[in-house]
Amino acid sequence: MSEVKAGDTVAIHYTGTLTDGTTFDSSDGRDPLEFEVGSGQIIPGLDKAMSGMVIGDKKVVEIPCDEAYGAVNPENRQSVPREQIPDDIPLEMGLTLQMQSPDGEQVMPVTVVEINETEVVMDANHMLAGKDLTFEIEVISIKAA
Repeated sequence: MSEVKAGDTVAIHYTGTLTDGTTFDSSDGRDPLEFEVGSGQIIPGLDKAMSGMVIGDKKVVEIPCDEAYGAVNPENRQSVPREQIPDDIPLEMGLTLQMQSPDGEQVMPVTVVEINETEVVMDANHMLAGKDLTFEIEVISIKAA
């Protein structure tokens, strides 16, 4: 049997959980996730775990935050004066909005993490930043490079 190596395209079924056991994503009931190993299409820790697996292999992989979505970066939080938020946007905690980067080149998702009478704090960190992750994976197919 062919073992997974960099450059191969693989399809996997997976379930991702946090350290407390909460599931944050799963391919259950969906098509398998397909990606090219070593291409940077998925988080580094999961990418590295694929090497050497064969079709039908299953394993559990624990991935520290630095090999997943990285640490929480305090610079990715921004305070915006409340009057700059259009009245037609219903502000609530956890709301996802889009902001432009300071240079106007990128649009990025942000989450409302704090609201008070004068300002709204937006967080552009990935929702899984700073979290260690666990993945149960199963290799469904391998297309050699």
